[in-house]
Amino acid sequence: MTLEPWQKIIKQAINTPAQLCAFLELEAHQLAPMLQGHELFKILVPRSYAQKIKKKSLDDPLLLQILPQAQEAMTVPGFDQDPLQEATCAPVKGVLHKYHGRVLFINTGACAIHCRYCFRRHFPYQKQLSRKDFTTLIAYLSKEQSIHEVILSGGDPLMQTDSYFQDLLNALDPIAHIQTLRIHTRMPSLIPERISEAFCSLLAKSRFKKVLVLHVNHPRELDQHSARALVALKKAGFVLLNQSVLLKGVNDDAKVLAALSMALWEVGVLPYYLHLLDPVQGVHHFKVASKEISPLYEALTALLPGYLLPKLVREVPKAHAKVLQA
Repeated sequence: MTLEPWQKIIKQAINTPAQLCAFLELEAHQLAPMLQGHELFKILVPRSYAQKIKKKSLDDPLLLQILPQAQEAMTVPGFDQDPLQEATCAPVKGVLHKYHGRVLFINTGACAIHCRYCFRRHFPYQKQLSRKDFTTLIAYLSKEQSIHEVILSGGDPLMQTDSYFQDLLNALDPIAHIQTLRIHTRMPSLIPERISEAFCSLLAKSRFKKVLVLHVNHPRELDQHSARALVALKKAGFVLLNQSVLLKGVNDDAKVLAALSMALWEVGVLPYYLHLLDPVQGVHHFKVASKEISPLYEALTALLPGYLLPKLVREVPKAHAKVLQA
């Protein structure tokens, strides 16, 4: 089978701590603390992302997002494998129905990068993924006429091929009450080659309103290549939004977050959510102290116009929507 350019990039990704150390010119003794975290949740980093990381710098904010650490093995009260209780929100295989009017379709467990703070790092994908024929998804959507939006999640839904998306669009098209297709992905900033002319043409022809939600946490993740991909998506009819996670050592600074909002705006993306960290087992070292959050957000409010200020939210199990934080 011939691989697409973006698939070749993923195939060539860094997938061991030793490769990461060599690429970033880290010293040999800095490898050992990574090994335990890597065993729990394997490292995966596209080389295009690694090139944005400062060499020989263990505190680089881009590195921290993908750096395995020994403390991931620690058991910390309040940090669980399923903190959002998603297992209770799955009415049928592959579907999470948390909120009124929209469902999440888990269409893959694969990602092009393994974020160390991932809230689905323990998710039982093998029990939730639907078959490619979409029978279960379509049956549920056809029955639940209050649903008007399908959100593609994972993993990263853009790890699926164009032919997969064609089949999905064909399956969804006859369901008249489905009006909006939303895709949550890191691909445009991570591997912009995935946003091909063929993919954009395919989605542009569909009848659905289209929303793409990026996941960018730091302004240095964006560059001229991602900008071109985002322009192409906009031309294909997508509304572009971004959601970030507030992460200690990465973006827990009002000036960094303001720079992120401005960088997003420069490439046509509207800041949407700033999520507080989901307390999943193995990510406690990313938590920003509660007493620091309100002052930080107040400082951010003073730096940005209202339309560039992301909503500060927390996801609470069984809540009817994301919960706004003061």
